[in-house]
Amino acid sequence: MADNAHDSSVNPHICTSRTCGCLAGEISGQSDRTAMSRRSWLAWAGVGAVGAAAAGTAMFNPSDVFAGGDQRPSTPEEALAKLEEGNARFIAGKTLEPNRDLARLKEVAPRQAPFAAFLGCADSRVPIEIIFDQGFGDLFVTRIAGNVADPAIIGSLEFGCLVLGAKVLYVLGHSNCGAVAATIKGDAVPGQISTLYQHLRPAAKAAKGDLDAAIRDNVRIQAGILSEASPVLAELIKAGKLKVTGGVYDLATGKVTTVAM
Repeated sequence: MADNAHDSSVNPHICTSRTCGCLAGEISGQSDRTAMSRRSWLAWAGVGAVGAAAAGTAMFNPSDVFAGGDQRPSTPEEALAKLEEGNARFIAGKTLEPNRDLARLKEVAPRQAPFAAFLGCADSRVPIEIIFDQGFGDLFVTRIAGNVADPAIIGSLEFGCLVLGAKVLYVLGHSNCGAVAATIKGDAVPGQISTLYQHLRPAAKAAKGDLDAAIRDNVRIQAGILSEASPVLAELIKAGKLKVTGGVYDLATGKVTTVAM
């Protein structure tokens, strides 16, 4: 679960790492900051939104990003359908593996406009772009053990949805999740692993020892937090520009099953 360190002053880019300072570095030019305060983030995002409104345009132009004619979903419904179609191809073994070549990477290098944002688990068996048969620039992915919405994750997802324009915010749990299982068991663990427990306890307690139920409940709870605890995301949902949903990925079959919200 450790993050890889890198020098954002050499190649500043937007990163979803919980401890990396490159997002703050891109915005403020300070690579030594490891997190932005919620106030500074919202102030920055607000300036961007006001500037876009004053200009009468969006904060980005998807056509500038997808010069090659890629069909970027224009509504949350279209974005969700695109994800479901990709997972169906993955399950059937008929993946298209789109947007995964060097030409696509060069196309999106100047600017990104992902059509969906994800809160997923850090588990190595859950490669989200592969599961949904997508490629470079398609998905804005945050990953943390137990797919929990802590402040750093929420800030990253606000950026992906408000500034980059993701139409769907998807919370993805998975079968046999070790973080949820450990929370149910409740044993002492070394280091800072136990700091995840506070986020997972509500689902673990409600499920009364049922791991599968706890995994589903956790998806539902984290989606609720994202929908209600973030004014930025709540406003996008209210305006019909964003849909928050979730599902559970089965490690044995590859199938993602939607969780009722």
